[in-house]
Amino acid sequence: MSDATRTRAVSLRESGKTYREIRSILGLQIPKSTLSYWCRNVTISRPLLNKMEEKMRAGGAKGLAIAHANHRTEREAYLHSLQQDNSHIQHTLQTNDSCAKSVLAALYLAEGGKRRRGSLMFGNSDPKIIALFLKLLRRTYQIDSSKFRCTVLCRADQDTKTLEQFWAKITGIPSTQFYASRIDARTVGKKTQKEGYHGVCRIDYFSASVYNDLVAAGDVLVAAE
Repeated sequence: MSDATRTRAVSLRESGKTYREIRSILGLQIPKSTLSYWCRNVTISRPLLNKMEEKMRAGGAKGLAIAHANHRTEREAYLHSLQQDNSHIQHTLQTNDSCAKSVLAALYLAEGGKRRRGSLMFGNSDPKIIALFLKLLRRTYQIDSSKFRCTVLCRADQDTKTLEQFWAKITGIPSTQFYASRIDARTVGKKTQKEGYHGVCRIDYFSASVYNDLVAAGDVLVAAE
């Protein structure tokens, strides 16, 4: 580096510029260690030091925000690529009856009621899971819609009528086929913290033949090697 560059850098430092600003003004990527050595004898007043520290904090916060934004964008792109890689699954579910029944049986193994004999019972708080279960159930079996019943299990501070209307729309089951909502007594006096929580929707379908066949399918899945 030329003496002129060094002199200019020292002068800028004396005026209260940060090393980042000095590099930007000079248009040179001078190592921080070099600038620190050149400016080792520079005495900076407390007011200028305060301003420099404020600039560095602001720069650090900005850099962190940019880093977070970049990370978020990269993660969204990554997750989107995973969805694209697995998009064929949706087509398989729509066209392959055995695959659809296998997924239905797996869902029932995880969230369904066992040892009920005369009817099946399935419950979940996720509207997408409930919708998927019913979609696969209606596709796999000859369903009589009048045999459906629903029960909303909720917290004490939630409006049961609103929840019943919500789940009626998700399930396509008329509200006239809903049992009275069940309120968890343990939640009395406690505010619901989870945003968008609509309680648990429990679905009963009264058919021994459907229940027995679905449980049998699940048993085959579990026994598969």
